Amino acid sequence: MELVDHACSRPGIAETPLAAATLREAGIFGALSDEVLAVFAQTLATERFAAGDVIFSEGDAAHCLYVLLEGEVEVLKRSRHARDHRVAILGPSDCFGEMSIVDMQARSATVRAISPSRVVRVSSEDFDRLYRQDVRSYALVALNIARDLSRRLRVADAILAEVAGSVMDRYAKPPA
Repeated sequence: MELVDHACSRPGIAETPLAAATLREAGIFGALSDEVLAVFAQTLATERFAAGDVIFSEGDAAHCLYVLLEGEVEVLKRSRHARDHRVAILGPSDCFGEMSIVDMQARSATVRAISPSRVVRVSSEDFDRLYRQDVRSYALVALNIARDLSRRLRVADAILAEVAGSVMDRYAKPPA
């Protein structure tokens, strides 16, 4: 397993340019114009990872997100007992690492490729450039990120409620 160090500042592995239609499939780019997608397709860096490669680790500094174009990745969260636990599996068109764009904090989880994967990297600088050139498109991307985070929070809330309910059912005294 190769550890790949990505602070989002180095260029991706050179590949043929993306097609705007490929980007359109990712929810984060929903409702963007063909023109904006074409510019993104020509300027965003793509990278490939082998199965087992760590794309980034919990605690890493970061200023970018990734959109999975091909393959599958797992999201791992470290417990207080220093064990990694899988909290999600993501597939094509899913994005990850978006929290670092929103809150500017260190990575909250580790992401590792579980099959050969290809990603497109969107850095803070890419978002800043979009903001300066097209505020409407920037707002659409920000709203798409917020929608995705909201969806994930709803799933996490449901899981947390289920776990809390199970613990309470098992260990709490039933009401008299």
